[in-house]
This record gives sequence, C-alpha cells and structure tokens, in this order.
Amino acid sequence: MASGGKHDSWGRVVRHLRPEAGVDALAGGARDGLLPFGNGRSYGDSCHNDRGRLIPMRPGAAIRAFDPDTGLLTADAGVLLSDILALVMPHGFFLEVTPGTAQVTLGGAIANDVHGKNHHRRGTFGGSVISFVLLDSDGGSRTCTPKTNQALFEATIGGMGLTGIIESATIRLMRVASANVRQTAFRFASIDGYFDAIDAIDAAHEYSVAWIDQLARGANLGRGVMMAGDHAEDGGAARPPSAPKLAVPFAPPVNLLNRLTLKAFNGLYYGRAPKQPTTGIVGWASYFHPLDAIAGWNRLYGPRGLFQHQSVFPSATARETTISLIECAQKHGAASFLTVLKRFGDTRSPGLMSFPRPGFTLTLDFANSGARTLRMLDALDEIVLDAGGALNPYKDQRMSPGMFAASFPHWRELESLRDPALMSDFWRRTAMALGATAHTARQAATAR
Repeated sequence: MASGGKHDSWGRVVRHLRPEAGVDALAGGARDGLLPFGNGRSYGDSCHNDRGRLIPMRPGAAIRAFDPDTGLLTADAGVLLSDILALVMPHGFFLEVTPGTAQVTLGGAIANDVHGKNHHRRGTFGGSVISFVLLDSDGGSRTCTPKTNQALFEATIGGMGLTGIIESATIRLMRVASANVRQTAFRFASIDGYFDAIDAIDAAHEYSVAWIDQLARGANLGRGVMMAGDHAEDGGAARPPSAPKLAVPFAPPVNLLNRLTLKAFNGLYYGRAPKQPTTGIVGWASYFHPLDAIAGWNRLYGPRGLFQHQSVFPSATARETTISLIECAQKHGAASFLTVLKRFGDTRSPGLMSFPRPGFTLTLDFANSGARTLRMLDALDEIVLDAGGALNPYKDQRMSPGMFAASFPHWRELESLRDPALMSDFWRRTAMALGATAHTARQAATAR
C-alpha cells in the first residue's frame, strides 16, 4: 500500500494528498504511472501525478564526491542545490548556472534544464552536466553522457522526469574569487530604458536581470530596476546557505499581493533604486535567491494559489512583445508581484525540450482568481504565439495542447523516449492529448 504525502507544486492551485512509492516500484510500474518528485519548486503540474504515484527523491540523498582540483561533483538526484553550494563555496567554486532558488534538487535542475541570470554567457544548467545514471522500468540502469546514450541524455535534460529516474549525476562547477557579487544597479524610467541599455550590460557582465513595475502606465510603462553583476574579486568570504530568517506559516484567507499592496511596494522599490549606475558588493544569496530568505512566501497569494506565466520571444520584436504582455495584464486588471525580464543568449542547450532559446524572457505571476485569471493567461498566450515565442512548461499549469506543440515542436521525440512507467499531469494534458487527437484524426481518415 502506498503512503500519502502532500507533495504540492509551488503554485498551490491544486492541493491534496498524493500517493507515494519507492524507487523499486519503477520496475513493476503502476496504474496511471509514476513520477519522480524533488522539492516541489515547479509552479504547475509538471511535478504532479494525481492519478498515479510519486517517488520522493530527497530521502537519503547525499553528495557522493567532490574534487576541489577539477571542480567536478557527483551527487544523488535528491540533493538540494543549497547543499551543493554549502560544500563547494569554501573551496572557491560556484554553480555555473543557478536558478532563482537554491531549494531545487539536482535531479529537478536537470529534468527542467533550469536557467539563471547568466544565460547569455553560459546557457542552461544542462550545459554543466557531465553524466548521469538513469534507472528505467526494465530494471536496468544506464550511464548517459553527451556521447554515450546520447539520445537519452538529450531527452532527459529538460525531459521533466519522464525518461527514467535520475539516480545520480556528475556536474561541472566554476571557480570564482568569491561567491559574493559586485552588483551594478540603476533604475530606468520606461521599457525603452531597459532595451536601450541591455546590449552593453550583457557584454560587460556575467549576470543581468531586471525587475519590472508591471503596474506602471503611460510614459512610465515598463519602468524598472536593472541589476547586473559579476563574482567579486574582492568579495571576501561568503556566508554559507542558511535557514530562512522569515516565514509565512499559513496561507491568509485572501491574497495579500493585490493591486493596492503592490502599487505601494512597486513605488517604494523603484523610488529607492539609484537613478545612476551604482556599484557595490552584495551577498550571493540576496543576489541569486532573495526569496529563499522567506519560507513559504508563495502562501502570500492566498488559499487559491498562484499562476506563473513565463514566456520567451524573439529579440527582433522583443520590445513590442514585452509592452503587449504588460498592457494585456493591465487590461485584465491583474497585478504581478514578480515581474522579471532578462535575455537568453545563443548558447544551445544539450536538452531536447529545453525552454530557453535566443531572445528575451518575461516572467509574470498572478494570484489565482479563477476564470478571470485563466482568460487573461489565454490572452497572454496568444501574444506569445503571434510573436513566435514559447511558454515554460515547469512554470505552467494550464497551457493548451496547441500552445505546447507550438512551443516544443520536438515533443514527439520525447514521447518516443519516455519510459512507459512514467507520467505527469502536465504530459497527460498536453502531449497525450495531442496524441489522442492525432489518433482520432487518423481513424476518421481511415473510415473515409
């Protein structure tokens, strides 16, 4: 009998007990499938398998080896990135690519091929992966590298946990003078200020990201704060990862991140940012993972959870697309707390289904207000689709099968390599729905 655990996604839109299974269940399979579960930091249903069972990967996970001469590290898939940083930073190393939270497992970082603030320099997390051991439902294990089991290697990076169970992985770290960051920050009065500056910023810095005031209108539409950075040569010893200093212990009965509170916050945050580029040393945690300091911050969106909408779109029309997305959210009366804009570079991911591609990516998040929010998200999708862009699957909980197919034209290749014992709610409602539609169409054509 499977035990049950409340393994929620970070969006918390759908919440209930989910049956668990051990890794040994992979060999026997399960009705409606199995799915490895890391730390639940995917926002939508790519980490859900509500009809089937989840395999928790964190229990017993450990770092197996680290060579401070080469910067190579081997760890179980369930190890958190924060655990890796705690070990390697005193030796002068850092992750080549780190997402917006360190509370992600190594397996999750690979399965989602996460990206960071330096994609324009180093691409995705998958580019740091040397090898991994993959368990399959036939009872075997395979070592996958860029040259050994190449197709499976590429499908697993960004494959959302569907090609097998990543047992362990070896990654390459980068040597840094300090984990702390020499940051150059300044505010810009409109979206033009961002796009006019970003070429020079990205050419000069390892990292860059911009916070956008999504509520600003008129001549100030798209105003925000640029935060560019590099590992500091004189940054000193970095503090190790620590437990959150603040916590949101329960979800309030209403959304606290509403238009009224966000308008006040945005005005204060923008007003305190320097008008001219200002440089100083900031701690690595506050630059890369500021919200990790607040445990359960996602609960601030209230009992109905949140939707995050992250898109990527081509550079040629990025300015116009960004404006259209912001104006669309405003038209629907929605307020986004975490509105982030950054560039994706030309470095190709080794992953078959990687989300990043050349262009710009805009992230918006919204409290779940039911049908009204879903209508707005559909309208945002149309803007992205018209621009030739794509949506991030591990931030999504509702994109249509058609939007998925447009975003990931290689999905059939992943389906052909998917382990038959593995399934997720995301794959069931997108790829499997597309497959069922195609099958029905073929049957109708045969009948004619």
